[in-house]
Amino acid sequence: MRILSMALALAFGLAFVSCIEKEPLNAECDIEGASLSGEILLNSDVDDVHDSVTIVVKNYVNVTSLAPEFKLTPGATICPASGTVRNFTDAQEYTVTSQDGLWRKTYKVAVVKNNPIVLKSGFEDVRLITTSQGGKYDEFIDIQIDPDTEDHVSTLVWASGNSGFALTNGNKPPETYPTYQAAYSLPGEPDGKCVAMVTRSTGAWGALVGKPLAAGNLFIGKFDPSNAVNNPLQATQFGMTFLDVPRYFSGYYKYTPGEVYQRFNESTNKLEAVPGKKDECNIYAVFFESTEDMKRLDGTNVLSDDNPNIKAVARFSSEQRRGASEWTYFHLPFVFRDGVQIDPEKLANGGYSIAVVMTSSIDGDYFSGAIGSTLFVDEIEVKI
Repeated sequence: MRILSMALALAFGLAFVSCIEKEPLNAECDIEGASLSGEILLNSDVDDVHDSVTIVVKNYVNVTSLAPEFKLTPGATICPASGTVRNFTDAQEYTVTSQDGLWRKTYKVAVVKNNPIVLKSGFEDVRLITTSQGGKYDEFIDIQIDPDTEDHVSTLVWASGNSGFALTNGNKPPETYPTYQAAYSLPGEPDGKCVAMVTRSTGAWGALVGKPLAAGNLFIGKFDPSNAVNNPLQATQFGMTFLDVPRYFSGYYKYTPGEVYQRFNESTNKLEAVPGKKDECNIYAVFFESTEDMKRLDGTNVLSDDNPNIKAVARFSSEQRRGASEWTYFHLPFVFRDGVQIDPEKLANGGYSIAVVMTSSIDGDYFSGAIGSTLFVDEIEVKI
């Protein structure tokens, strides 16, 4: 009996050890943060959508010899190793390997100086993004000429919800997406381009998951398609570092609301027509303090009256939101909230950010609006 008990105990012990040994290793291979030694780092931002990292340093820093350190998901490794000295005149590639060794991801890491950012765009430049289903959509970028090298440098990648819409759009071309580049520009610019934003149906798949329409949108920040279904308001993350106090936001727009406004009913999971209601577009800019717990704004707080991080807002009036049948100029002053004081040192050190947001349906983040609502925007500028 004693021998049997010992045998059972041994068998149980071996089974327990076996269970521990079979616990799966981590399959994640992400960069979660970046840092530099010394007082040279102003800000760092990880873009999981584009697998990129942007490190902002002070103007005097020699970018030809920097050794960034990276925070990785548990157990992951990076090559070249954290702390390796590299020349960041151009973006450098790093490969992160998961703990289980089965997954790899290549990041582009760029170092930029805190030179003033020029926010002025005619939406003339796009690059085509090919989806897993063979479709293509436009991604808007701003390109400026470096005065020292005369190279064309991408200074801003605009975000949109196109990557989420791609889940339901198959192999269709850019002009079938909610946000695309249109050859429809201001009078006197026959060869110009602009951004077009259209509220579209998401079809059977969108109806199935309770997301029956998608408003066209374009914004400064990033869109997280992995969150688009479960947490759509948090999927849109707004803002980038801005080193000046903005005065006004201007540009041109043209807007035609769709024929039938429909409100999404969560209890029935369907769109319901609202007689007499017209769709509205929205265009606005937000200047805010970027803190450790709120580096970006999202759909839950970007215009919240009780958000202490928001310092100033420039936004369309209700009349402007209702539409303009012809190209119309807008000039929106930044209205600072009561008692706001801007810290000059924090401003110089990258502690404030700006978000610019445009959409063809003001209630699009709640999956309500009029299919076919169309917003054109061109020649925007944030003036300091």
